[in-house]
Amino acid sequence: MVGNDVIKTLNQFLKGQYMGIHSYEHHIQKLTDPNVKREFQRIQQEHKNHALKVAERIQNLGGTPVDDEGLIGSVQGFFSQFMIPETSVGIMESAIKGEGYYGIRASEEIVRGDLDHESRQLIEGILDKDREHVHYLQQLLHKMN
Repeated sequence: MVGNDVIKTLNQFLKGQYMGIHSYEHHIQKLTDPNVKREFQRIQQEHKNHALKVAERIQNLGGTPVDDEGLIGSVQGFFSQFMIPETSVGIMESAIKGEGYYGIRASEEIVRGDLDHESRQLIEGILDKDREHVHYLQQLLHKMN
């Protein structure tokens, strides 16, 4: 049996996924380039799929998954939407910073504790995909410059 600490850790990670989903929504709303918008929507959809997988894992462990980013995440998201640049290049740079620093690094800190093997594999797979997002966004930014 897996302890409540694993469920708590997975829920913290899940809150971060919701923050990412909402952050991409704010970015998508400001984008005018349809090709870039489509790529952001694709990445956002992957975050939604990741959130579903983590929620299912929490349920399978006997826990109840959170269904939003929590109060602190909500307040941060509210204020950050006003800080998003107006240009496609600025939006891209903002997304790279959000996905890389706030997404990946913060998530790595959250899941640093003890996770059961199956949960760790799930989270590592998601973080690998997030690293691919950062790399892809960096390539896209390079093409735009």
